[in-house]
Amino acid sequence: MITCPKCGHAETETMPTDACQFFYDCKGCAVVLRPNKGDCCVFCSFGTISCPPIQEARANGGSACC
Repeated sequence: MITCPKCGHAETETMPTDACQFFYDCKGCAVVLRPNKGDCCVFCSFGTISCPPIQEARANGGSACC
């Protein structure tokens, strides 16, 4: 689930498993979301869970960005 910080619209999306998604068009207000500084993708910044590469890195004791 991605939640837009501008309008609050929340949408369930399928996140890629092999890459980071750098842009996301909000379906509520049409703003283009970009990751916050220090995050690798919009799922890490605005999603309910981090992207798969970050989940895997944390499971292995790291915090490296994808």
